[in-house]
Amino acid sequence: MEDLKSKKFWQHIGVATLGMLLFAMGINLFIVPADLYNGGILGISQILRTIFVHYLHLFSGKTDIAGVINLVLNVPLFILAYVSISKSFFTRTLICVISQTIFFSFIPIPATPIVSDSLTASMIGGIMAGAGIGIALRSGGSSGGMDIVGMYFTKKYKDFSVGKVSLAVNCVVYGICAMLFGLPTAIYSIIYSAVSTLMTDKAHIQNINVEVMIFTKEAPEQIVDCIVHEFHRDATWWEAKGGYTEDKTYMVMTILSKYECEHLRPKLKKIDEHAFVVVKEGMRIAGKYEKHL
Repeated sequence: MEDLKSKKFWQHIGVATLGMLLFAMGINLFIVPADLYNGGILGISQILRTIFVHYLHLFSGKTDIAGVINLVLNVPLFILAYVSISKSFFTRTLICVISQTIFFSFIPIPATPIVSDSLTASMIGGIMAGAGIGIALRSGGSSGGMDIVGMYFTKKYKDFSVGKVSLAVNCVVYGICAMLFGLPTAIYSIIYSAVSTLMTDKAHIQNINVEVMIFTKEAPEQIVDCIVHEFHRDATWWEAKGGYTEDKTYMVMTILSKYECEHLRPKLKKIDEHAFVVVKEGMRIAGKYEKHL
């Protein structure tokens, strides 16, 4: 059992690291060459990097120091993750941020932009970076920075999402960009941030809640037990009658995250391979409902 848990842990770490590679590629290949800026802690790190290198003429080697500055600024947030979220999340995030720092340092920044149009660069970079962050979050880690703050508030308040928290902080960062580097830089950076935020929330399916209706003729109690014990969610079931066959059937209703729903499917197949499942997105929840991150 311990070997299985260890294997799953390292599988998640591997996927999260790939997410960080995709994130770093989006930043170094498209955002940095276009002189655009990320939001959050990394954006602050990039601003400090620009000040150090171009204005103070420090650390002007070939290695991009933004990743190192980002790692240093993340230290207080690592403490928040360890104390308030979970030790597992802290460990995965620490590994993610270290791998991110390595990728930022060694992925070469093109001397001339791959695409000359800033709008195109901001959108391609946003898609890659946002998808990378979402993949890392989905695997239980994060890119650090405001993702940690976002996860903290997402766990505490139902109406928060990681993307929304990041977008709010980015307004401050891009205000600084507008004052230091000009309004066009800030505008294209905001477009990048908006695209990245959208991709993050789409990839991080733990933010999406769904209503699940299960129709079964055989094992309603086993299905409810599975939902309660495997996913730590409540469920309601009742007896019904088929409209066409008039046969007795049972309906089980529960609310899960989309991530949990994907893991429920194979378990349902083992209990009742003929169960009919309806999944409904786009619903709002009021009352006691805990987000499992």
